[in-house]
Amino acid sequence: MGSTLHVLTLTPFFPSDQNEVSGCFVAEPIKRLEQFGVDSSVIAASPIHYPRKHPSSTAAAEWVRYPQVPGNLGLSSAGKLLYARLLGQVRKLHAAKPIDVIHAHAALPCGHAAALLFRRLNIPFVITLHGLDVFNTCFLGGRPAAWRRQVSVDVYRASRTVICISGKVQEILKGGTPEASSTVVYNGVNPSLFSPNLAKGGEFDPEILIVGNLLRSKGHELVLRALGNLRFSFPKLRCRIIGEGPDRAQFESLVRELGLGQQVQFAGRQSRAEVAEAMRRCSVFVLPSGNEGLGCVYLEAMSSGKPVIGCRGQGIEEVIEHGKNGWLIPVDGLAQLEQGLSALLASPELCARIGTAARQTILEKLTLSHQAQQLAKIYRRAIA
Repeated sequence: MGSTLHVLTLTPFFPSDQNEVSGCFVAEPIKRLEQFGVDSSVIAASPIHYPRKHPSSTAAAEWVRYPQVPGNLGLSSAGKLLYARLLGQVRKLHAAKPIDVIHAHAALPCGHAAALLFRRLNIPFVITLHGLDVFNTCFLGGRPAAWRRQVSVDVYRASRTVICISGKVQEILKGGTPEASSTVVYNGVNPSLFSPNLAKGGEFDPEILIVGNLLRSKGHELVLRALGNLRFSFPKLRCRIIGEGPDRAQFESLVRELGLGQQVQFAGRQSRAEVAEAMRRCSVFVLPSGNEGLGCVYLEAMSSGKPVIGCRGQGIEEVIEHGKNGWLIPVDGLAQLEQGLSALLASPELCARIGTAARQTILEKLTLSHQAQQLAKIYRRAIA
């Protein structure tokens, strides 16, 4: 394994006293890195116009605030401002306990700040991309989008390695920055927390579970319309929706329009333990999102031994084999979603078979330990 490395994580995503769930996909692998000879320090960054955040009791980090022009307009310059805020602090940390590698999450602002720290302090950095908007254009055109894209490209070129959470993300990166070094490291799952319900017997409980931000791109509307069409075939069918977001009112209005008030529950934000319990309790996990680099919730539901329905053309297609360890439909495929739900809900045996295969997929290659081991190898290559 070699000598212990000191890795500084710079991230805008991390649990805080305000939200202990946000950024858990960054915090949870860090806890596993110690077993692979990695000692971690974490600086979590938040713009000064956001409410002040403090460390969560479950994830240690130092929260820093930095000036930024609000909104997407300020993203292209945010890395420079974050760098100016961090330079003295990182230099002091580096003098007290030399930093071997900086691991930045997202190109803007943390990757840009890491690139500037590398230029000043000669600390190599790697960067993880968590979504499909690889070049931070926010899927828009115009000069500000071009600025964000150029800064992102410069950051990728300067990094030792760009870590992509799926081949889908890597494909987009290579399309715009073919010269950047890159690799794929899938997110991992804690299989002890996200574990199957081992209780035997009892009546098959027809419940659909959705976990995700309440955004139109996530596919909630498609699930609600499918539920409206299936309720007569499955009169006891229920749908639990976990998450918050700007489109909640729109989805609640659709529930009323479809007459699904008795079938649908908006549960709001839940803790990790509550989400794990909901996954154990549901019949099928569904998130027909058309904008997913990978999607940790799919993996968590699979680890819980549940059949998962996701969309083709997204990162999760690299993990799910249709009909074997999960179910795939086209984006906006209402008819295919209804067919998949009908097949699964009508057959507890099919659900159990797919759920068992899904759990096995996670245990074989997609646990937090698998992820942490890969990250530790990348850190060592970065300083070789």
